[in-house]
Amino acid sequence: MPSSVATVRETDPVAIAVVQMTPSHQVFGQVAALFDDYRARYGQPPSPRFAHDWLHGQLAQHRMTIAAAIHAGQACGFITITVMPASLMLGTAWSIRDLYVAPQQRRSGIAHALLQHVVDDARAAGANRVSVQTEADNGPALRLYTAAGFQPVSGLELLNLSLRAPASRSGVHDRS
Repeated sequence: MPSSVATVRETDPVAIAVVQMTPSHQVFGQVAALFDDYRARYGQPPSPRFAHDWLHGQLAQHRMTIAAAIHAGQACGFITITVMPASLMLGTAWSIRDLYVAPQQRRSGIAHALLQHVVDDARAAGANRVSVQTEADNGPALRLYTAAGFQPVSGLELLNLSLRAPASRSGVHDRS
């Protein structure tokens, strides 16, 4: 899993600290609120308490890790990561599950700093690869990822088996 050491990255024009989140971190509540905003952006109904409790559980059970960008004592973005076995290579593969920057902080290098934090930690941990998926029409995310060196994977298809009743809203994607 990612290191717990805080790193400071200078971005233009915002200086931020990228720190590993724990449920006891002083800005964990702010990160949970950003996570709820992120969910709402993808059509989910706001649920601040549920989002907070869900993130707390994921961290406590070591199912995911979260790094947060902090500027002037305020959380302004986050990235979530899972580490999975890469059985054929007898190693690990890191998967970026979510990346979100508060709208008023966008285009200031924060997403790049969060992404680079994960890549650096994965490399230091000896991971075989870092993967990310996003919607095909998410141009800003695709530009960020390709600029950082991520490349499309050809020859693979993403298949899901939903274990819940179909959503009643059209156009809502299950990104899990």
